[in-house]
Amino acid sequence: MSRIGKLPITIPENVDINCDGSEIIVKGQFGTLQTQIPEIINITQTNGILKVGLKEETRNVRALQGLYRTLINNMVIGVSKQFDLTLMLKGVGYRATVQDTEIVLNLGYSHPVKIAIPKEISVEVVQNTTINLKSCNKELLGQFASNIRAWRQPEPYKGKGILYKDEQILRKAGKSGK
Repeated sequence: MSRIGKLPITIPENVDINCDGSEIIVKGQFGTLQTQIPEIINITQTNGILKVGLKEETRNVRALQGLYRTLINNMVIGVSKQFDLTLMLKGVGYRATVQDTEIVLNLGYSHPVKIAIPKEISVEVVQNTTINLKSCNKELLGQFASNIRAWRQPEPYKGKGILYKDEQILRKAGKSGK
């Protein structure tokens, strides 16, 4: 059984946390994030340390304690440091560009793929084949990267597609000769 929910969260100096009933608001250098928390979760803040407690002890409530502790910790890290993710385009003719508020991908289809970029995410394309994504919201960043990757998932024969930075693709042998 994990004990993550009992670990304290250290709050950096440039982060301000406001617990207002069932809503928690985290403000920092890179933005403001907020989330709703259930009534059975109790949050206490003392001397730059935040603790997530429980009002009752059951198995499901302990699971929620670990979940919300991790969500709040991700919010604190996001507004103080930001999360970043790198996608690599592998394939002949695969490239990406940023135009205004959308990213345009050439992935071997007969048409370019245009994906709208959310306001909270900053996108930078390096050398046409590397996409750097940054955001303070980890959940939104992962979902956006997954949406981009869904257009060309890596295939096991040649390894072509959209890959995360250090992702390893298990390759298959393919057809063998006579």
